[in-house]
Amino acid sequence: MGRRLERGGHPARIAAVTGLIGVAAVAVAGVAASVLSGVMARRIVTPSMKRTDDVRVEAVDLAAGTITLQSTPDSVLQGDYSFWFSGDRGHAHLGEILRSTPAAVTRRILRVDHGDLAEARHGRLGGYSFLGPWDLAVEYDDVLIPTRGGDAPAWLIPATVSSGRWVIQVHGRGVRRQETLRAVPVFRDEGYTALLISYRNDGDAPVSADGRYGLGDTEWEDVEAAIAFAAGRGATEIVLMGWSMGGAIVLQAATRSRLRELIVGVVLDSPVIDWADVVAFQGGSLGLPGMVSSGAMQVLGRRWGGRITGQSAPIDFGRLDFVSRAGELDMPVLLMHSDDDGYVPATGSRALAERRPDIVTFLPFTVARHTKLWNYDRESWNQAITTWLAALPPR
Repeated sequence: MGRRLERGGHPARIAAVTGLIGVAAVAVAGVAASVLSGVMARRIVTPSMKRTDDVRVEAVDLAAGTITLQSTPDSVLQGDYSFWFSGDRGHAHLGEILRSTPAAVTRRILRVDHGDLAEARHGRLGGYSFLGPWDLAVEYDDVLIPTRGGDAPAWLIPATVSSGRWVIQVHGRGVRRQETLRAVPVFRDEGYTALLISYRNDGDAPVSADGRYGLGDTEWEDVEAAIAFAAGRGATEIVLMGWSMGGAIVLQAATRSRLRELIVGVVLDSPVIDWADVVAFQGGSLGLPGMVSSGAMQVLGRRWGGRITGQSAPIDFGRLDFVSRAGELDMPVLLMHSDDDGYVPATGSRALAERRPDIVTFLPFTVARHTKLWNYDRESWNQAITTWLAALPPR
């Protein structure tokens, strides 16, 4: 019996070896998680202007004015949408759904701006409905806003009747100011001059020294520069409107700007309220363990993380968390978010609305996806803004 144990190995020795293997496996898993956290962190703050054509084109009938797309959560939404195709070489506007099956959806083609839609094999749907202010048939000026990094281009669209009321529109991550054109008509109808800005690293404005997003922790300075520009042009009451990451940016401007006394309110569409929620959600969508997402936050929030991400300074996520900082807000907020967002979970928006019902007007959507609320239900979206503007306290 003793010999058999010796030949097979002593139980204590086997247990020790097994334990070492277990420790090694945990160590390897820890190293892998650390590497993935670094990769995720770098991706979060690295600007990328290239978008993925993620919808397959099944058929195009130009004579009938229809296009059939693979069914996806975005392609089956009611409303009007942009359709970029062939690696952004083409652009069309798609309208109502004519037919749908579990596998495909046929939509009306409203117009083709450029590109050969008949040859398209893949594309992506977006909330853009206007490629520039020229599509709105309004007067506008191309202006430059002086920022710390240089002059940032913007569109200035004057109100029909001049007044001191302005709205500054701030787009989200990975897109440009065209995203915010949808909001111009409703604000203009209420007498607001619109300033649609660019900000560092967005592809239009100057690149920052490190070429990295600050997730709102740095970009707010460019919004402050826009506020100063507006004040120099006669603005006395300014509404800030932020879309997606633009929401995080305007919340920083509203609480940190030395010109904040000019801000009378904030409008948020599908905003980032707490980056921890967003990073955890995105990590889960990619099938990554929670430790990878939390690790990415650690990398981004520590000075040493700059060696991995290229950031010149760490991000203060506590300062960006407006669930925890809800009590510090002191101005009216209109908050609109869809529960099926798919990119920025609505949990932060709901938490902020619950904590500050005294100043937050919350318009929840159930099926509208990310920053497509206007496209999905234009009437409700416009009416919410009109009603909220009318209720702003007079100055």
